[in-house]
Formats: sequence, C-alpha cells, structure tokens
Amino acid sequence: MSPRDQGLLLPDHASLVVHGRDQPGIVAVVASVLARHGANIVALDQHSDDPAGGAFFQRTVFHLANYAACHPLLEQELDAALAEDFDLEWRFTDLSVPKRVAIFASKSDHCLLDLIWRQRRGELPMTISMVVSNHPDMAEDVRGFGIPFFLVPTQDKAAAEAEHLRLLQGNVDLVVLARYMQILSSPFLEALGVPVINIHHSFLPAFIGAAPYRKAKERGVKLIGATAHYVTEDLDEGPIIEQDVVRASHRDSAAELARRGADVERQVLSRAVLWHCQDRVILHDRQTIVF
Repeated sequence: MSPRDQGLLLPDHASLVVHGRDQPGIVAVVASVLARHGANIVALDQHSDDPAGGAFFQRTVFHLANYAACHPLLEQELDAALAEDFDLEWRFTDLSVPKRVAIFASKSDHCLLDLIWRQRRGELPMTISMVVSNHPDMAEDVRGFGIPFFLVPTQDKAAAEAEHLRLLQGNVDLVVLARYMQILSSPFLEALGVPVINIHHSFLPAFIGAAPYRKAKERGVKLIGATAHYVTEDLDEGPIIEQDVVRASHRDSAAELARRGADVERQVLSRAVLWHCQDRVILHDRQTIVF
C-alpha cells in the first residue's frame, strides 16, 4: 500500500509553519491570505509561551486546488503581509511530495530494517534514496528491498566524510542515523546542509560506552528508553524530538533489556522521522515544538 493510499501524501495540500514573536493579529493575517487564494484550512495548531511578546508557533494545513502552480503567488502575498508588522519566520511544505531520506547504520539492523519496512508499507511519507554503512553486514538485506547500499569505511574520517558528501549533496532532504556508531564532525554537518536525526538509548541513569544494557542490569534500572533528536556539533545534545520508556525489573536479563530497548528505539525513531517528514517539528533554541 502506498503512502498516498494511507493519506500520508496529500495531493494539493500544504503546511504553513509560522514562528516568531507573539503579537495580536498573526492568525487573522495568515488565515486571510489563505482565504483570498481559495485555500481551505483543514488543520491548525498554535502555541505561545507568553502572550505578552513571547514566542509564537503555528502550523496550518490547507487544501488548495493546483497548489504547485498557486504557490509562488501565495508565497509572495504572505511575505508582503507579514514583512512589515510582524517579526516572524515562515515556510511552506508541499505535503504531496515525499522527503528524500538517506539512512546511515553500522552493524545493528533493527532501526534500519524497521524504517525500510514502514516506508515500504506506506507508513512514512518518504523515499529512501540510499543506505550508507561503515560495515558490509546489511548490504544483502538492503539491496533486497531495491535500495542502493554504499559501503564507506571510516578508518580515514576525512575521506569518509568527503565520500558521504559526494553521495548526499543534492540527493536528500534528511539523513537518519539508525544506530550509526560514528560521530559526525561539525564541518561535515555544516557542509551537508540538511537535518540529521539520531536515535540512542537513554537510561536513568545514562550508560555510555560498550555494553550499556549489561551496565543497566548491574545497576538494577527500573526504566529503559530511547531518545530521538536532531544532530548538532554538541554530541547527543541536539533538540529532542521524541522519547519513550518501558519499565524493567530484577527479573529481566541483560539480553531481555536489550531486546526491549531495541523495540523502544524502533518506535521512537519512526515517530520522529514521521513527524519531521510531515513538517510537524519547529526548532526553537535548543528545544522543539511538535504539533
């Protein structure tokens, strides 16, 4: 079943995300511009962290016949309406167009194969342009889905990142790290120019390094979980998109903790990727607003 069949790709639908300093009249101006062009608003979410000049966020989904042709004039009129009196940033996203996504993975396959399977079933509004790995382990599985697989060894980090940029630039809208066990450098992230989403286990307390589930078992943790976040130059400190946890007990072995942890990682990452591809995530300082 395709994404279009499940309603994830919407012909002649677009989202308009607006954010900036809150003040009276923003909603009215946006709605009036859309109405003048014959757009029908089908969903609207908004949030203000302080009505007296705080930060304002709004996501509007609308239907407009022949949107692709109408978009330039609509964009021009909205720019004119908001430019003078409002301190705002805004963007349109065509919801009929799937995001082009590259997935990076190392040896663990649970997040990678879950994303491929969900995309194939039409549960994610995206196309998978390629899978990139520093190990050959999953090449056969990936190519079995008809997806290009590229093996890029990382012993020489500079050479690897140069090859990554050659593969990615101009070909993708998003990169997903599906348990890719390498650190991306700041120059690489800057040159890449598209968002990167990462998934990692997050325990209370957090366990870094090798064998985290064994360490969790030794400490007798009561919760295990996962965090999906945007990647920044600060390792594992980017804005968080989604998190989830499951309870654990003394009865759970380290292997059982790892199995349940992998399941949480799959769910959290797929939700984060879905929300990003639907243009439901707004970045604000070091946090996210998710509508």
